[in-house]
Amino acid sequence: MSLLEALGILLAGLGAGTINTIVGSGTLITFPTLLFLGYPPVVANVSNTVGLVAGGITGVHGYRDELRGSGPTLRRLAPASLLGGVIGAVLLLVLPPEAFTAIVPVLIGLGLVLVVLGPKLNRRAALRREQGIAPSVAWHGPALVAGTLVAGIYGGYFGAAQGVILMGLMSALSSEPIQRLNGYKNVLATIVNAVAAVTFILVARDDVDWLVALLIGIGALAGGFVGSKIGRRLPPVVLRGVIIVVGLVGIAKIVWFS
Repeated sequence: MSLLEALGILLAGLGAGTINTIVGSGTLITFPTLLFLGYPPVVANVSNTVGLVAGGITGVHGYRDELRGSGPTLRRLAPASLLGGVIGAVLLLVLPPEAFTAIVPVLIGLGLVLVVLGPKLNRRAALRREQGIAPSVAWHGPALVAGTLVAGIYGGYFGAAQGVILMGLMSALSSEPIQRLNGYKNVLATIVNAVAAVTFILVARDDVDWLVALLIGIGALAGGFVGSKIGRRLPPVVLRGVIIVVGLVGIAKIVWFS
């Protein structure tokens, strides 16, 4: 690896760590960078997943104020992310790369629709509750757990735009402020990445390029701090706009690379 290539990977990790904390989809920066530099897709994906865990940790730390009192919610959702991450990582190792090509853009697109419609759906439900005519929303909790599991499977398999999918689900099924939801997203996505990384290390350690993972990790570690500073200052409407733009770019890149 040349010094220029190392610098490129380090900067890609910085960008990925930043965008992951704000929105998600940092893999759309690092993964294409590694492919461009000639790394095989599986090696690029596995090494990238291992490296990005560091950025998730600093991103979660940066959102610690928004996460105060979130224990009950995270205890309900975290097991689904953990299980999903394991399933997704195993699927990456046993399925051909084309297996999820068709469904990935659909999932991201659905996430974007939910990001847009989520506030409207929540306002309508709140109005119905005030009027005493709200239908039961008991299904929201199980639906959110199931959706978190699906997002975890996708995140363990590939990871790009996992945050968009999670934000879409939570925007539609939760009335929490968007910055708090972003904190939840950072925790859940980090769990998925960490579990997938451990699975790769245990099962497919020969596919991990440790120098690449280290460089991405150093960059992502700094990016998590940067992203939390930026993301927490964005007004809700701007944050939703960023999510939509990144999600559309993600769909375009995934379709292009497939």
